[in-house]
Amino acid sequence: MNLPLKRTLALFLSALLSALLLIACTTSPEGRKQLKLLPEAQIDSMGIQSFAEIKQETPITRDKSIQAYVECVARNIIPQVKQQPNPDAWEVVVFEDDQANAFALPGYKIGVYTGLLKYAKNQDQLAAVMGHEIAHVIAGHGNERVSEQMAAQAGMAAAAALLGQEQNSNTQLILAGLGLGVQYGIILPFSRTHESEADLIGLELMAKSGFKPEESISLWQNMASAGLSPPEFLSTHPSGETRIRQLRERMPKADALYQQARASGKRPDCRL
Repeated sequence: MNLPLKRTLALFLSALLSALLLIACTTSPEGRKQLKLLPEAQIDSMGIQSFAEIKQETPITRDKSIQAYVECVARNIIPQVKQQPNPDAWEVVVFEDDQANAFALPGYKIGVYTGLLKYAKNQDQLAAVMGHEIAHVIAGHGNERVSEQMAAQAGMAAAAALLGQEQNSNTQLILAGLGLGVQYGIILPFSRTHESEADLIGLELMAKSGFKPEESISLWQNMASAGLSPPEFLSTHPSGETRIRQLRERMPKADALYQQARASGKRPDCRL
């Protein structure tokens, strides 16, 4: 690629990203600038549709005690969610699956897999997971992730159009390199930021609900014992050590919120 074309490509992509940031910048609960290109109603609709598909494809537990236990934890946390504090507006489903995971989707949908209960060994540890997942919803991470993908695809399309002006054997290699840069330089780091942000927002949610915040650290220690994970720079989740360090840094504030919650009578009693 000749130097003028490189400069043109760089200037075009910079202008494109700058325009997107100007028209769609918001701020997360942690004070971080976010890119959101889609209306929240559209994101909610996507979440509702996805949840319906998951329910069709994944068996729902028939164990009423497990379902009641998970719902108990959720109903203690949700009143602390300013965006939608009514537990009846949220749908909570436990799926019969061995994976140690949970999720929440825009549209106020929460899914928990039975495999998670092997590692979330008490109500407080389960609250750490559910607070984390609810935090993704209230922080608008779904919209942000979709918007990042849209921006990345727009940039790649622009690069392809410009590179099409010069036909040589290096074009596909350059595009592949740009794609790799987008994946590991932008999308994955932002995803790790989302996860860390959800950890901290979720920590405060559980504390405000009367769940013991220090149990969040025990949870991630349990999860770390489940097996090896990819190197942090190739993962959408922070390493266990990073999560624990960040949680410990925020713990004094969470402890204060927990003491306030307990003093006001918030004492969850969810049992399996």
